[in-house]
Amino acid sequence: MLATLTDVMKDTMKKPFAVPAFNVFGYEDAKAVIEAAEEVKSPVILATNKVAIAHMPIHILAKLLIGLAEDASVPVVVHLDHGKDYHTVAQALKSGYSSVMYDGSQLPFEENVRTTKEITKMAHSFGIPIEAEIGSVGYVNPELGKGMLTDPMEAKQFAVETEVDALAVAVGTVHRMESQNAKIEFDRLEEIQQLVNVPLVMHGSTGIPDEDLERLTETNIGKVNIGTAIR
Repeated sequence: MLATLTDVMKDTMKKPFAVPAFNVFGYEDAKAVIEAAEEVKSPVILATNKVAIAHMPIHILAKLLIGLAEDASVPVVVHLDHGKDYHTVAQALKSGYSSVMYDGSQLPFEENVRTTKEITKMAHSFGIPIEAEIGSVGYVNPELGKGMLTDPMEAKQFAVETEVDALAVAVGTVHRMESQNAKIEFDRLEEIQQLVNVPLVMHGSTGIPDEDLERLTETNIGKVNIGTAIR
Protein backbone atom coordinates (compact mmCIF):
# COMPACT_ATOMS: atom_id res chain seq x y z
CA MET A 1 0.00 0.00 0.00
CA LEU A 2 1.24 3.46 -0.83
CA ALA A 3 2.02 5.45 2.33
CA THR A 4 3.48 8.85 3.20
CA LEU A 5 6.61 9.49 5.22
CA THR A 6 4.46 10.76 8.09
CA ASP A 7 2.41 7.55 8.04
CA VAL A 8 5.41 5.30 8.61
CA MET A 9 7.37 7.58 10.95
CA LYS A 10 4.58 8.77 13.24
CA ASP A 11 5.51 6.43 16.12
CA THR A 12 9.28 6.35 15.70
CA MET A 13 9.86 8.99 18.40
CA LYS A 14 7.87 6.94 20.91
CA LYS A 15 8.82 3.36 20.06
CA PRO A 16 12.22 1.70 19.48
CA PHE A 17 12.29 1.37 15.70
CA ALA A 18 13.36 3.21 12.56
CA VAL A 19 12.20 2.77 8.98
CA PRO A 20 14.80 1.96 6.32
CA ALA A 21 14.96 3.95 3.09
CA PHE A 22 16.71 2.06 0.31
CA ASN A 23 18.04 3.80 -2.79
CA VAL A 24 16.51 2.00 -5.78
CA PHE A 25 17.05 2.44 -9.50
CA GLY A 26 14.26 0.46 -11.18
CA TYR A 27 11.97 -2.54 -11.09
CA GLU A 28 14.35 -5.29 -10.01
CA ASP A 29 15.81 -3.72 -6.89
CA ALA A 30 12.54 -2.01 -5.86
CA LYS A 31 10.68 -5.31 -6.09
CA ALA A 32 13.35 -7.08 -4.05
CA VAL A 33 13.21 -4.41 -1.34
CA ILE A 34 9.42 -4.68 -1.12
CA GLU A 35 9.55 -8.49 -0.98
CA ALA A 36 12.03 -8.30 1.90
CA ALA A 37 9.80 -5.80 3.72
CA GLU A 38 6.80 -8.06 3.23
CA GLU A 39 8.75 -11.03 4.57
CA VAL A 40 9.47 -9.21 7.85
CA LYS A 41 6.13 -7.35 7.82
CA SER A 42 7.78 -3.94 7.99
CA PRO A 43 7.09 -0.59 6.32
CA VAL A 44 9.78 0.51 3.89
CA ILE A 45 10.82 3.55 1.87
CA LEU A 46 11.83 3.41 -1.80
CA ALA A 47 14.18 6.36 -2.34
CA THR A 48 15.30 7.72 -5.70
CA ASN A 49 18.46 9.80 -5.53
CA LYS A 50 19.96 12.25 -8.02
CA VAL A 51 21.75 9.45 -9.88
CA ALA A 52 18.48 7.54 -10.33
CA ILE A 53 16.50 10.51 -11.63
CA ALA A 54 19.33 11.46 -13.98
CA HIS A 55 19.01 7.98 -15.52
CA MET A 56 15.21 7.69 -15.59
CA PRO A 57 12.78 10.66 -15.65
CA ILE A 58 10.91 11.29 -12.41
CA HIS A 59 7.47 10.82 -13.95
CA ILE A 60 8.47 7.38 -15.27
CA LEU A 61 10.02 6.30 -11.97
CA ALA A 62 6.91 7.52 -10.14
CA LYS A 63 4.54 5.34 -12.17
CA LEU A 64 6.75 2.29 -11.70
CA LEU A 65 7.37 2.68 -7.97
CA ILE A 66 3.86 3.82 -7.08
CA GLY A 67 2.47 0.77 -8.89
CA LEU A 68 4.72 -1.53 -6.87
CA ALA A 69 3.82 0.28 -3.65
CA GLU A 70 0.09 0.02 -4.27
CA ASP A 71 0.37 -3.73 -4.80
CA ALA A 72 2.45 -4.31 -1.64
CA SER A 73 0.98 -5.81 1.52
CA VAL A 74 3.01 -3.44 3.74
CA PRO A 75 3.19 0.38 3.77
CA VAL A 76 5.61 1.61 1.09
CA VAL A 77 6.73 5.22 0.72
CA VAL A 78 7.93 6.55 -2.64
CA HIS A 79 10.49 9.19 -1.70
CA LEU A 80 12.59 11.74 -3.57
CA ASP A 81 16.07 11.72 -2.02
CA HIS A 82 18.28 14.84 -2.13
CA GLY A 83 16.04 16.94 -4.35
CA LYS A 84 18.36 19.70 -5.44
CA ASP A 85 15.95 22.53 -6.26
CA TYR A 86 12.35 23.74 -6.42
CA HIS A 87 11.78 22.37 -9.92
CA THR A 88 12.98 18.84 -9.07
CA VAL A 89 10.80 18.64 -5.97
CA ALA A 90 7.83 20.04 -7.92
CA GLN A 91 8.27 17.32 -10.55
CA ALA A 92 8.18 14.62 -7.88
CA LEU A 93 5.09 16.09 -6.23
CA LYS A 94 3.22 16.41 -9.52
CA SER A 95 4.20 12.83 -10.40
CA GLY A 96 2.66 11.41 -7.22
CA TYR A 97 5.62 10.84 -4.91
CA SER A 98 4.38 10.33 -1.36
CA SER A 99 7.42 11.97 0.26
CA VAL A 100 10.11 14.42 -0.83
CA MET A 101 13.43 15.67 0.45
CA TYR A 102 14.89 19.03 -0.41
CA ASP A 103 18.61 19.23 0.26
CA GLY A 104 19.94 22.74 0.76
CA SER A 105 22.65 21.58 3.14
CA GLN A 106 25.48 22.98 1.03
CA LEU A 107 23.97 26.47 1.21
CA PRO A 108 24.63 29.08 3.91
CA PHE A 109 22.25 28.64 6.86
CA GLU A 110 19.98 31.60 6.05
CA GLU A 111 19.63 30.56 2.41
CA ASN A 112 18.94 26.95 3.38
CA VAL A 113 16.16 28.17 5.68
CA ARG A 114 14.67 30.46 3.02
CA THR A 115 14.61 27.93 0.19
CA THR A 116 13.44 25.11 2.46
CA LYS A 117 10.52 27.25 3.69
CA GLU A 118 9.40 27.87 0.09
CA ILE A 119 9.61 24.21 -0.86
CA THR A 120 7.90 23.09 2.36
CA LYS A 121 4.92 25.30 1.53
CA MET A 122 4.71 23.70 -1.90
CA ALA A 123 4.94 20.14 -0.55
CA HIS A 124 2.34 20.79 2.13
CA SER A 125 0.00 22.28 -0.49
CA PHE A 126 0.07 18.80 -2.09
CA GLY A 127 -0.52 17.20 1.31
CA ILE A 128 2.92 15.58 1.16
CA PRO A 129 5.49 15.56 4.00
CA ILE A 130 8.97 16.91 3.44
CA GLU A 131 12.43 16.12 4.77
CA ALA A 132 15.31 18.59 4.77
CA GLU A 133 18.89 18.62 6.04
CA ILE A 134 20.78 20.83 8.47
CA GLY A 135 24.50 20.47 8.85
CA SER A 136 25.74 18.35 6.01
CA VAL A 137 26.45 14.64 5.62
CA GLY A 138 29.48 14.66 3.35
CA TYR A 139 30.84 12.08 0.92
CA VAL A 140 33.82 9.75 0.92
CA ASN A 141 34.89 11.85 -2.08
CA PRO A 142 34.63 15.41 -0.66
CA GLU A 143 34.36 16.82 -4.18
CA LEU A 144 30.77 15.50 -4.23
CA GLY A 145 29.81 17.46 -1.12
CA LYS A 146 31.53 18.72 2.00
CA GLY A 147 30.53 17.47 5.42
CA MET A 148 29.67 19.60 8.46
CA LEU A 149 28.35 18.34 11.77
CA THR A 150 24.92 19.61 12.79
CA ASP A 151 24.82 22.40 15.35
CA PRO A 152 21.98 21.58 17.79
CA MET A 153 20.79 25.17 18.16
CA GLU A 154 20.78 25.65 14.38
CA ALA A 155 18.78 22.42 14.09
CA LYS A 156 16.16 23.82 16.49
CA GLN A 157 15.91 27.13 14.66
CA PHE A 158 15.79 25.43 11.27
CA ALA A 159 13.02 23.00 12.28
CA VAL A 160 10.88 25.76 13.79
CA GLU A 161 11.28 28.21 10.90
CA THR A 162 10.86 25.74 8.03
CA GLU A 163 8.14 23.50 9.56
CA VAL A 164 9.60 20.41 7.89
CA ASP A 165 8.23 16.99 8.81
CA ALA A 166 11.57 15.21 9.19
CA LEU A 167 15.10 16.51 9.67
CA ALA A 168 18.29 14.89 8.42
CA VAL A 169 21.25 15.55 10.71
CA ALA A 170 25.01 15.05 10.44
CA VAL A 171 26.41 13.31 13.53
CA GLY A 172 29.22 11.18 12.14
CA THR A 173 28.22 9.39 8.95
CA VAL A 174 29.47 9.92 5.40
CA HIS A 175 27.77 8.98 2.14
CA ARG A 176 29.14 6.01 0.18
CA MET A 177 31.17 4.42 2.97
CA GLU A 178 32.02 0.81 2.14
CA SER A 179 33.01 -0.25 5.67
CA GLN A 180 31.07 0.02 8.92
CA ASN A 181 33.40 2.31 10.86
CA ALA A 182 31.41 5.53 11.24
CA LYS A 183 31.75 7.08 14.69
CA ILE A 184 28.33 8.36 15.73
CA GLU A 185 28.36 11.33 18.11
CA PHE A 186 25.53 10.13 20.34
CA ASP A 187 25.96 13.08 22.73
CA ARG A 188 25.39 15.51 19.85
CA LEU A 189 22.41 13.47 18.68
CA GLU A 190 20.94 13.53 22.19
CA GLU A 191 21.27 17.30 22.35
CA ILE A 192 19.60 17.69 18.96
CA GLN A 193 16.65 15.49 19.83
CA GLN A 194 16.07 17.42 23.05
CA LEU A 195 15.63 20.57 20.96
CA VAL A 196 13.88 19.30 17.81
CA ASN A 197 10.33 18.01 17.89
CA VAL A 198 10.22 16.10 14.58
CA PRO A 199 11.63 12.69 13.63
CA LEU A 200 15.31 12.75 12.68
CA VAL A 201 16.92 11.09 9.68
CA MET A 202 20.31 9.38 9.36
CA HIS A 203 21.94 9.49 5.94
CA GLY A 204 24.95 7.32 5.10
CA SER A 205 23.75 4.44 7.27
CA THR A 206 25.75 1.82 5.36
CA GLY A 207 28.80 3.00 7.35
CA ILE A 208 27.23 2.50 10.78
CA PRO A 209 28.21 -0.59 12.82
CA ASP A 210 25.31 -2.97 13.44
CA GLU A 211 25.31 -2.39 17.19
CA ASP A 212 25.06 1.38 16.68
CA LEU A 213 22.21 0.93 14.21
CA GLU A 214 20.34 -0.94 16.93
CA ARG A 215 21.18 1.78 19.43
CA LEU A 216 19.78 4.41 17.06
CA THR A 217 16.33 2.82 17.27
CA GLU A 218 16.23 4.03 20.88
CA THR A 219 16.70 7.64 19.73
CA ASN A 220 14.50 9.97 17.66
CA ILE A 221 16.09 8.72 14.45
CA GLY A 222 13.04 7.50 12.56
CA LYS A 223 14.52 6.92 9.10
CA VAL A 224 17.85 5.42 8.09
CA ASN A 225 19.08 5.77 4.50
CA ILE A 226 20.87 2.79 2.94
CA GLY A 227 22.27 2.72 -0.56
CA THR A 228 25.86 1.56 -0.82
CA ALA A 229 25.25 -1.65 1.16
CA ILE A 230 22.84 -3.03 -1.43
CA ARG A 231 25.01 -2.09 -4.38
